[in-house]
Amino acid sequence: MKLLRVGTAGSERPALLDAEGTLRDLSGVVPDIDGALLADDAALDRIRAAADAGELPELDATGLRIGPPLTGVGKIVCIGLNYHDHARETGAEPPAEPVIFFKAADTVVGPFDTVLVPRESTKTDWEVELAVVIGRTARYLGSHEEALAHVAGYAVAHDVSEREFQLERGGTWDKGKNCETFNPLGPWLVTADEVPDPQELGLRLWVNGELKQNGTTAEQIFGVAEVVRYVSQFMTLYPGDVINTGTPAGVALGAPEPKPFLRAGDVVELEIDGLGRQRQSFKNA
Repeated sequence: MKLLRVGTAGSERPALLDAEGTLRDLSGVVPDIDGALLADDAALDRIRAAADAGELPELDATGLRIGPPLTGVGKIVCIGLNYHDHARETGAEPPAEPVIFFKAADTVVGPFDTVLVPRESTKTDWEVELAVVIGRTARYLGSHEEALAHVAGYAVAHDVSEREFQLERGGTWDKGKNCETFNPLGPWLVTADEVPDPQELGLRLWVNGELKQNGTTAEQIFGVAEVVRYVSQFMTLYPGDVINTGTPAGVALGAPEPKPFLRAGDVVELEIDGLGRQRQSFKNA
């Protein structure tokens, strides 16, 4: 299933995109799309049954905002330097174990919402990423099979980053990762049954129409199953938690000088096979 949330910011309602590309209203079946829903097999079955029976009302998509496909995100766990080609372009050694950092849940915005270039920013960068959405509480998972069984679905994430704040201002990466609007998510949460192999997904990103990133999750140093298993050794993952699994080559940080960092007025578009497409205009904060 392709689950999404539509409406003005803060007043979204749940919806489903059916196999014909028609937007369907879920508000008569479930209150919202959140961790509680993803952990409730019976509720998910009700959605499937209503969709199969043709019982979901059609929504007019004209002018309708698409919000983040998930509300009530608990935490966003991010994996750094997780693509062989991205490590090469930045001159970094591939890590021996996954590099973990966090983004606050309040960085999440819709896939077509405006992204704000922080004040005093000179190095705002783009990163298309596969987001993994957790559907079952995960502690100390013992195998890749067990890890994938805890995944509810997948989505497109844009891990917007300010590289000066991240790398040149001391401390951890968090200062360059948690600026307002720095995690567009969606348009859909695609349930795991529709993604048979998360290591066979193409990722692409354009800046002002120019292709910058054109990668594949096959290049991940630590695949989705290993990332979920590994993270569960250090923290409990709950339904509705999100893991951003890293970005392929093609970011501004890895480009030759002068590096083409983002400015107000730039437009970024990104997509992942089967998971949909985003588009953001950048403006000054």
